[in-house]
Amino acid sequence: MERWPTGAILLLMLTAALVPLGLVLAWAAQQSVLETRQANREKAEQQGLVASQAIESLLARNVLALRIAANAAVGLNPRRPCEAATRSLAVAPAVGQRFRIRNPDGETLCTVGSFQPEKDEMLIAPGAVRVWVSPRNLIHYRVGVIGGMATGVLTVPELEQAADEPAGEVYRLSITDGTNEITVMNRPLRANMRSLENTHEISNGQLQLKVVSPIEMASTADRIIVFLPLVMWVVAALFSWLLVRRLLLKPLAQLNDAVSEYQPGEQGLELPTKFGAASEIRDVSHAFERAVDRIEGAEREALEALEGQRRLVREVHHRVKNNLQVVASLLSIHGRSAERDEAKAAYSAIGRRVDALSVVHRHHYAELEENRGISLRPLLTELTADLRSSAPVEARKMRIDLELDAPSTTQDVAVAAAFLITEIVEYSMLRQPGEHVEIALRRESPLTATLAISSPVLIPDENAADVAKIQFERIVEGLARQLRSPLDRKLGRYAVTLPVFPDN
Repeated sequence: MERWPTGAILLLMLTAALVPLGLVLAWAAQQSVLETRQANREKAEQQGLVASQAIESLLARNVLALRIAANAAVGLNPRRPCEAATRSLAVAPAVGQRFRIRNPDGETLCTVGSFQPEKDEMLIAPGAVRVWVSPRNLIHYRVGVIGGMATGVLTVPELEQAADEPAGEVYRLSITDGTNEITVMNRPLRANMRSLENTHEISNGQLQLKVVSPIEMASTADRIIVFLPLVMWVVAALFSWLLVRRLLLKPLAQLNDAVSEYQPGEQGLELPTKFGAASEIRDVSHAFERAVDRIEGAEREALEALEGQRRLVREVHHRVKNNLQVVASLLSIHGRSAERDEAKAAYSAIGRRVDALSVVHRHHYAELEENRGISLRPLLTELTADLRSSAPVEARKMRIDLELDAPSTTQDVAVAAAFLITEIVEYSMLRQPGEHVEIALRRESPLTATLAISSPVLIPDENAADVAKIQFERIVEGLARQLRSPLDRKLGRYAVTLPVFPDN
């Protein structure tokens, strides 16, 4: 997570902190909705039960009232039983006024109201009750009494009224006896309702009553309550992320862009002037400005000190070069005024070495001006020209062939290489002045070059006791060690490896 943006990390942390709480609240809200739904279902079942009980109570009340009225009418006034039964039913509340009374043989004694006979073949004993559904959307009930039987009917409006009063909202109600079925209620459900159907047996199982009760579905408010904790988490996370982005991340990004675009020496650090309401960001901005001012001041002081040091070093090398030239001139003057040949040769040998050192210092002085190292090609070219000009009379016609690349190196390497060439060329001038010398400089790699000097004087001879030869070999070996390179001796050729700078 170290490479993740701060906004993503913040969002994950807020998620880890708020999601468990949101899930718990969502679970609690879901449980509340489930409990409400279960309560609505139980309420719907209770409504169906109450409706079936009301229908059964209505039917039982009518059966009882008709049995009592029929018993009294047949026993007290057998000649005119319907009048006695009608008077008896008139005082009973909410009972049917349409009925028929028959004798035990099934013959009709009397009929009251618009009664249409059904199932005349069904004869029942005293005390028995039979109930069935009529195809004419009626409920028939037949009771047996002493001295006959009585049959009554219930209409759909009477059944609907009985079911509506205690049950409340019942949308669909039907009654069947297994053969016929009547619909007591058939009302449309509301849009946010779903139905629950229950079946109840009444009249000792002779009838089945189907009740469809409404169940209120979860409303939009209930759904919002369930998802509200998750919505709150999303809103809180986004709001916190936007707030942190506006107050911290965006000002920090502006500050980072300003610091990244800053180039020392070109212009001052230009920071944004508006960082929002976060005072800490403004404090960091001011701290950056103070730090950059201190760094720029220290850098200016360091550059001034470095420039002074460079001027001092250039002056030292200039003075050393001038002094070496003065020494070389003095040696030349004393050499010309010397009387003995040995002294003149000694003065010339020392002068050639001082000249070689003076050439190196002159090129090193140029290197300080351009800061790119001492270029070996012009150095060796000038050095060989000086050697030819200072050669003895007998070696004035000696040819020095050059085949040079143009690598650059340090002063120490240039001094050792110049002395090595001087020693070998001078030795060749003194021993075999008529032979030519070849000097080659080849870059071998980005960091190395090979300096090779070829001359017949470098071919070994049989005189092992030659003191000058022994001294020459010792000097050449020492210069190779100074270059930290083994001296590659081949027939007529000596070579060393020089460290050089890579090409720009």
